Amino acid sequence: VQTGSRIDYRYYFTAPENLDMEKFDEKLDPILDANDADLDTHLSTSQRLGRRYENFAKFLNLVAFIALLLGCVGIASAIHIYIKEKVASIAILKCLGASRKQSFQIFLIQVIIIGLIGSVIGTLLGLGLQELFPYLLQDLLPVEIDLQISPVVIITGIMLGVSMSVLFALYPLLTTLDISPLQTLRMQQSAGSNKKYKILVSVAVIIFIWVFAFWLLDNWLYAIWFVLGLSITFAILSGFAALIMKLLKRYFPKNWGFPARQSVLNLYRPQNQTLILILAIGIGTFLISTLYFTRDLLLAQTTLESQQNTPNMILLDVQSEQTDEVKQVIDSSNLELLQNIPIVTMRVIELKGRSANEIREDTSSTINNWVLDHEFRTTYRDSLAEGEEILDGKWKANFTGEGIIPISISDNLAEDAEATIGDKIIFNVQGVQLVTEVASIRKVDWSNMQINFSILFPTGVLEDAPQFTVMTTRVEDDHASAQLQQKLVQQFPNVTIIDLRQVLKVVEEILGKISWLINFMAFFSILTGIIVLIGAVRTSKYQRIRESVLLRTLGAKNRQILKILGLEYLFLGILGSLSGILLSFISSFLIGYFLFDTTFTPSMIPFFVVFPAITALVVIIGLANSYSVVKSPPLAVLRKELG
Repeated sequence: VQTGSRIDYRYYFTAPENLDMEKFDEKLDPILDANDADLDTHLSTSQRLGRRYENFAKFLNLVAFIALLLGCVGIASAIHIYIKEKVASIAILKCLGASRKQSFQIFLIQVIIIGLIGSVIGTLLGLGLQELFPYLLQDLLPVEIDLQISPVVIITGIMLGVSMSVLFALYPLLTTLDISPLQTLRMQQSAGSNKKYKILVSVAVIIFIWVFAFWLLDNWLYAIWFVLGLSITFAILSGFAALIMKLLKRYFPKNWGFPARQSVLNLYRPQNQTLILILAIGIGTFLISTLYFTRDLLLAQTTLESQQNTPNMILLDVQSEQTDEVKQVIDSSNLELLQNIPIVTMRVIELKGRSANEIREDTSSTINNWVLDHEFRTTYRDSLAEGEEILDGKWKANFTGEGIIPISISDNLAEDAEATIGDKIIFNVQGVQLVTEVASIRKVDWSNMQINFSILFPTGVLEDAPQFTVMTTRVEDDHASAQLQQKLVQQFPNVTIIDLRQVLKVVEEILGKISWLINFMAFFSILTGIIVLIGAVRTSKYQRIRESVLLRTLGAKNRQILKILGLEYLFLGILGSLSGILLSFISSFLIGYFLFDTTFTPSMIPFFVVFPAITALVVIIGLANSYSVVKSPPLAVLRKELG
């Protein structure tokens, strides 16, 4: 330690558990800045990998949101099937004198009880899974888990399950109001006189989804966009189904065989289920594909850069005359020199026409003092690095010597220095003054594994300035690392060597554990979505019964009926799943851009796996539903299915 040495003093404090570190940082940091000091908390330092962890939390919220929506579709489908099965029972109750209100209340109470039982069972399963998690994840999680059972969470879960059951069962339950006593004798459709109630239920559903989204995302604007996106998705799928029916009716394939013509005819016949099924299949596929796309999008962030291009050893303070010799040592060790970065140190002596001393003495100045006191380590190059993006201005790659030197500064430096495009900054470079102008402002990804700079010069300016070099390479094991370090220390004792392999290993392990959890949650939700799809397709069973019976009565063979049904479900599966995947493609792009702040690179898996799988699933479920109808005599089917 001597005159000219750079000395930092660090103090470490333990904060109370109930202290809000973010608010504490916001309050104290400006005071410390005014006294040439700085504050770091565990939250601020963790932000070097923070975006990956923040996006993981957002993904878990998205999984919860999608699970909710899948549950809503499942509840509505299940109650729809249940009410269809109870039409005769409701009609008998009305014959015995039950009013519309009483019949509605009977089944509403049933739904509440079923919802309560299901919520309690689900809560118990959740608690059991929570107890099992530490044993499953003990080798995956980097921390020990202290499990605690929260009565508030249990009560919230049960209340959420019951309220979801009631709310999303109301729409199919409203059909009980229009069931006539005559339906004990013959099947007839509801008159549909409860439109006012259906509108009220729809409004309640939208409000519920928005409240739940707001609760998860803690951002009312994001919640509005999610609800709006879902509404647009429903509208597009409904419009698509209506368009398909219109086109099929106009361009009916008259030259096709009887089974194919009948299957197409079923898509737009009176009382068809095309709209409902395309909507149900499309929404289910949309949610599953969106989850898969965002899973891929997030997994791309939980891996470090390519193993071959990620440096894990940094050589500091390599002097200019040592550069070639150090490179020869690296080459002789059969290693690749990944980066060779020249670094020039400088200080700010004038900012926007005011000297640094003048700004320091100005008590009303809001420019952060670290900008004036900091010794910047800058570099020069003719291109932007990966992880850098121009936010404002234009990047100047080369300086020809005419005019003021154009530089690029990072967005955080621009904010603290209150600098904008066109502002002049004068630097002191080893006694030489450089007059520069802010030509561009860059966004820098400080979390990536590369050397980043707040100030970037174009080529043609600093080549002859006093400088040292930072070199990076990649070693594969301890032996190679030791050999290289031994050679470098013997020949270049001034060079500082930093081995990042242990740091990168820890980071990769943590990100790998996050990847495992992402895959687990995605698989669990996709499985739930498939179960919901099965229920949605089963709702169409009752529309097919009478038609199949009539066809058999008219002499149609079982093979023809199965072919008609198979083709109809095939068309519905193709239309619903394809439209859902295409919509999820758009939604995933928007989620990546606005929520995860990253570029969306689509996977082909949903197109080549999810699309045919869901289509096949729809066909199999549809034919399985109709198997009993085909194999039984028409009269027996009517007696069994119609009561």
